[in-house]
Amino acid sequence: MTGLVDVTELLLSRIRDVADYPEPGVMFKDITPLLADPAAFTVLTDTLAAVAASTGATKVVGLEARGFILGAPVAVRAGLGFIPVRKAGKLPGATLSQAYDLEYGSAEIEVHAEDLSSGDRVLIVDDVLATGGTAEASIELIRRAGAEVAGLTVLMELGFLGGRARLEPALAGAPLEALLVV
Repeated sequence: MTGLVDVTELLLSRIRDVADYPEPGVMFKDITPLLADPAAFTVLTDTLAAVAASTGATKVVGLEARGFILGAPVAVRAGLGFIPVRKAGKLPGATLSQAYDLEYGSAEIEVHAEDLSSGDRVLIVDDVLATGGTAEASIELIRRAGAEVAGLTVLMELGFLGGRARLEPALAGAPLEALLVV
């Protein structure tokens, strides 16, 4: 791959549309074909690792669950530590938690309190930016742990859902990079 257009075309060619999943009227963007293709997955990992380097990140946070799949190899490639942000009740030991609102109800995420410190610059990695609720909660969680948010990067942004507008105030100038916007 020689340029951003080539990367974009490769990634898009490996994402499958699944109509009416998980409910009628929704066009689900399935990234499993991309993950199954070693060349495409390597290009994705390398591209996200370059984002990590450009932000000066010292750690990568992956958001449950597909953010783990993308974030862990990015951290390895970039030579950084990886920290999972999990749904409430999934981590043993002392955690910090952050509740946030969903369209219908609420949810909560957690991180191990000792995994982040004041010297850390954290890049948040996830597969999709939709409405931005989970990402916004993770930004708050990282700051509450005393670390700095170096940025947020996603494979795909669903632009029509307004997540970027929601996150920009929370990011306070830290970059938001989406490799694909659909």
